[in-house]
Amino acid sequence: MKIGLISDTHSFLDESVFHHFESCDQVWHAGDIGNLEVAQKLEDFKPFRAVFGNIDGGKLRIMYPARQEFEIEGLKVWMTHIGGSPPRYNRQVLPALKAQPPDIFICGHSHILKVMTDKKLNNMLYLNPGAAGRQGFHLVRTLIRFDVSEGKVSQMQVIELGDRSARV
Repeated sequence: MKIGLISDTHSFLDESVFHHFESCDQVWHAGDIGNLEVAQKLEDFKPFRAVFGNIDGGKLRIMYPARQEFEIEGLKVWMTHIGGSPPRYNRQVLPALKAQPPDIFICGHSHILKVMTDKKLNNMLYLNPGAAGRQGFHLVRTLIRFDVSEGKVSQMQVIELGDRSARV
Protein backbone atom coordinates (compact mmCIF):
# COMPACT_ATOMS: atom_id res chain seq x y z
CA MET A 1 0.00 0.00 0.00
CA LYS A 2 1.39 3.40 -0.98
CA ILE A 3 0.85 6.36 1.39
CA GLY A 4 1.07 10.07 0.63
CA LEU A 5 1.86 12.13 3.75
CA ILE A 6 1.28 15.88 3.91
CA SER A 7 1.06 18.49 6.64
CA ASP A 8 0.73 22.19 7.31
CA THR A 9 -1.05 23.20 4.12
CA HIS A 10 -2.50 26.26 5.88
CA SER A 11 -5.34 26.62 3.33
CA PHE A 12 -3.03 26.24 0.30
CA LEU A 13 -2.96 23.06 -1.76
CA ASP A 14 -0.43 22.94 -4.57
CA GLU A 15 -2.04 21.23 -7.56
CA SER A 16 1.12 19.15 -8.09
CA VAL A 17 0.19 17.20 -4.93
CA PHE A 18 -2.36 15.32 -7.04
CA HIS A 19 0.36 14.29 -9.50
CA HIS A 20 2.79 13.23 -6.74
CA PHE A 21 0.11 11.26 -4.89
CA GLU A 22 -1.56 9.76 -7.98
CA SER A 23 -0.05 6.32 -7.29
CA CYS A 24 -0.96 6.45 -3.59
CA ASP A 25 -3.68 4.31 -2.08
CA GLN A 26 -4.28 6.72 0.81
CA VAL A 27 -3.42 10.30 1.74
CA TRP A 28 -2.70 11.25 5.36
CA HIS A 29 -2.66 14.85 6.62
CA ALA A 30 -0.83 15.62 9.88
CA GLY A 31 -2.77 18.79 10.70
CA ASP A 32 -3.02 22.52 10.04
CA ILE A 33 -5.20 21.81 7.04
CA GLY A 34 -6.43 25.40 7.09
CA ASN A 35 -9.85 25.19 5.49
CA LEU A 36 -12.60 22.81 4.40
CA GLU A 37 -11.80 23.24 0.71
CA VAL A 38 -8.33 21.69 1.09
CA ALA A 39 -9.74 18.79 3.12
CA GLN A 40 -12.54 18.21 0.62
CA LYS A 41 -10.18 18.17 -2.37
CA LEU A 42 -8.00 15.56 -0.69
CA GLU A 43 -11.01 13.50 0.43
CA ASP A 44 -12.40 13.55 -3.11
CA PHE A 45 -9.02 12.46 -4.47
CA LYS A 46 -8.12 9.41 -2.37
CA PRO A 47 -9.10 7.66 0.86
CA PHE A 48 -8.10 10.27 3.43
CA ARG A 49 -7.05 10.30 7.09
CA ALA A 50 -6.33 13.52 8.94
CA VAL A 51 -5.89 15.12 12.34
CA PHE A 52 -6.68 18.73 13.12
CA GLY A 53 -3.93 21.19 13.89
CA ASN A 54 -3.69 24.23 16.10
CA ILE A 55 -4.82 26.64 13.33
CA ASP A 56 -7.79 24.52 12.28
CA GLY A 57 -11.21 25.90 13.17
CA GLY A 58 -14.34 24.34 14.56
CA LYS A 59 -15.60 22.48 11.48
CA LEU A 60 -12.25 20.79 10.85
CA ARG A 61 -12.03 19.92 14.55
CA ILE A 62 -15.43 18.24 14.29
CA MET A 63 -14.48 16.35 11.12
CA TYR A 64 -11.05 15.14 12.26
CA PRO A 65 -9.69 14.07 15.65
CA ALA A 66 -6.67 15.52 17.47
CA ARG A 67 -4.99 12.13 17.19
CA GLN A 68 -5.47 9.01 15.14
CA GLU A 69 -4.23 5.60 16.15
CA PHE A 70 -4.73 2.79 13.70
CA GLU A 71 -3.16 -0.30 12.24
CA ILE A 72 -2.30 -0.73 8.58
CA GLU A 73 -0.47 -3.59 6.89
CA GLY A 74 0.63 -4.91 10.28
CA LEU A 75 2.01 -1.55 11.48
CA LYS A 76 0.69 0.49 14.40
CA VAL A 77 0.47 4.16 13.46
CA TRP A 78 -0.09 7.20 15.66
CA MET A 79 -0.68 10.53 13.96
CA THR A 80 -1.11 13.86 15.75
CA HIS A 81 -0.27 17.46 14.91
CA ILE A 82 1.86 18.63 17.83
CA GLY A 83 4.04 15.71 18.84
CA GLY A 84 7.51 17.17 19.18
CA SER A 85 10.42 15.18 17.79
CA PRO A 86 13.04 12.78 19.08
CA PRO A 87 14.19 13.12 21.79
CA ARG A 88 12.01 16.13 22.71
CA TYR A 89 8.48 14.86 22.38
CA ASN A 90 5.46 16.87 23.50
CA ARG A 91 4.80 16.31 27.22
CA GLN A 92 1.23 15.20 26.50
CA VAL A 93 2.31 12.36 24.19
CA LEU A 94 5.55 11.22 25.81
CA PRO A 95 4.06 8.97 28.54
CA ALA A 96 1.92 7.10 26.00
CA LEU A 97 4.82 6.82 23.55
CA LYS A 98 7.00 5.33 26.25
CA ALA A 99 4.27 2.94 27.46
CA GLN A 100 3.33 1.64 24.01
CA PRO A 101 5.41 3.04 21.17
CA PRO A 102 3.74 2.68 17.78
CA ASP A 103 5.70 1.45 14.80
CA ILE A 104 5.23 4.85 13.12
CA PHE A 105 4.75 8.18 14.89
CA ILE A 106 3.65 11.03 12.59
CA CYS A 107 3.29 14.70 13.39
CA GLY A 108 3.45 18.08 11.73
CA HIS A 109 3.49 21.55 13.29
CA SER A 110 7.23 22.30 13.20
CA HIS A 111 7.37 22.78 9.39
CA ILE A 112 10.66 20.86 9.62
CA LEU A 113 10.96 17.75 7.47
CA LYS A 114 12.32 14.91 9.56
CA VAL A 115 12.49 11.15 9.03
CA MET A 116 14.32 9.12 11.63
CA THR A 117 14.27 6.00 13.77
CA ASP A 118 14.05 6.52 17.52
CA LYS A 119 16.19 3.71 18.90
CA LYS A 120 15.18 4.59 22.48
CA LEU A 121 11.52 3.94 21.68
CA ASN A 122 11.61 0.45 20.22
CA ASN A 123 13.02 1.62 16.85
CA MET A 124 9.87 3.65 16.24
CA LEU A 125 9.85 5.42 12.88
CA TYR A 126 9.32 9.16 13.33
CA LEU A 127 7.89 11.09 10.36
CA ASN A 128 7.26 14.79 9.91
CA PRO A 129 6.60 15.67 6.26
CA GLY A 130 7.50 19.33 6.78
CA ALA A 131 5.08 21.90 5.41
CA ALA A 132 3.29 21.86 2.05
CA GLY A 133 1.75 25.32 2.42
CA ARG A 134 3.11 28.81 1.97
CA GLN A 135 2.79 30.09 5.54
CA GLY A 136 5.67 29.61 7.97
CA PHE A 137 9.41 29.91 8.07
CA HIS A 138 10.26 26.84 5.97
CA LEU A 139 12.03 27.56 2.69
CA VAL A 140 10.90 24.57 0.64
CA ARG A 141 7.44 22.95 0.61
CA THR A 142 7.67 19.17 1.12
CA LEU A 143 5.70 15.90 1.15
CA ILE A 144 6.58 12.28 1.88
CA ARG A 145 5.51 9.21 -0.06
CA PHE A 146 6.19 5.65 1.13
CA ASP A 147 5.02 2.05 0.97
CA VAL A 148 3.74 -0.10 3.84
CA SER A 149 3.49 -3.85 3.43
CA GLU A 150 3.67 -6.86 5.71
CA GLY A 151 4.79 -4.85 8.73
CA LYS A 152 7.50 -2.91 6.92
CA VAL A 153 7.98 0.59 5.52
CA SER A 154 9.86 0.92 2.24
CA GLN A 155 10.38 3.18 -0.77
CA MET A 156 10.48 6.34 1.39
CA GLN A 157 10.60 9.42 -0.85
CA VAL A 158 10.80 13.07 0.06
CA ILE A 159 9.14 15.27 -2.55
CA GLU A 160 9.99 18.93 -2.87
CA LEU A 161 7.18 21.12 -4.20
CA GLY A 162 9.33 24.19 -4.62
CA ASP A 163 10.11 27.40 -2.83
CA ARG A 164 7.60 28.47 -0.18
CA SER A 165 7.17 31.93 -1.64
CA ALA A 166 7.01 30.88 -5.32
CA ARG A 167 3.70 31.37 -7.12
CA VAL A 168 2.22 28.18 -8.48
